[in-house]
Amino acid sequence: MTSTVVYKGDLRTEATHLQSGATIFTDAPIDNEGKGEAFSPTDLVATALASCMATIMGIAARTHEIALEGTRFEVTKVMAADPRRIAEIGVDIYFPETLSLDAKQRMILEKAAMGCPVLHSLHPDCRKTITFH
Repeated sequence: MTSTVVYKGDLRTEATHLQSGATIFTDAPIDNEGKGEAFSPTDLVATALASCMATIMGIAARTHEIALEGTRFEVTKVMAADPRRIAEIGVDIYFPETLSLDAKQRMILEKAAMGCPVLHSLHPDCRKTITFH
């Protein structure tokens, strides 16, 4: 088992990662009867994409001795209705100004990001817009 999720009431959940004991809360978003006081479940899906990309890029960076620290991932989630679902996830990846990448290093990092398991787990109808800056 990976985690447990407990419904706390008032459209809030508490998820616990069993191996580490780390917890996160979710709230329904304001546009879906919630308070929006924490990540929504769909926010977590979109954020998981960027976190996964960062992790896989970090593995490649470590292997190729690239200092990836400080790289920022900005996530945008677009919802659709009928049925309510994630229609698009945008991830803008900003390398630090201090990071000088040659063409080969940039290709290694971009290929790593596009190999992220979360990216390949998302439904094909969900548009993924990934931009490297």
